Amino acid sequence: MIGEYEIITLCGSTRFKKEFLEAQEELTLAGKIVLSVGLFGHADHKYGREVTPQVKEMLDDMHKRKIDLSDGICVINPGDYIGKSTASEIAYAQATGKTVTYRYPHQEAK
Repeated sequence: MIGEYEIITLCGSTRFKKEFLEAQEELTLAGKIVLSVGLFGHADHKYGREVTPQVKEMLDDMHKRKIDLSDGICVINPGDYIGKSTASEIAYAQATGKTVTYRYPHQEAK
């Protein structure tokens, strides 16, 4: 049997590695195909991996291609934190008609 599964891309700051992995597990067990970041630049920075501006630009672009492949995104936003890259991904998802959900309670701007 080959089922039809919703495809979700996780978006958020890569400092939230633990939260990404928890969301990935939960969504997978809920029957969703999960696309995530390729590396955790902020969380894994302690291992000496430098992300140059050129690599950062490529990673941001690749993540938008993942959004293109998805039915929607799930924003990893502990403490309601949404950085510049994540805000750009949310805007991109909305502009391309993707659903946007938030992992943690989100307060809309007033």
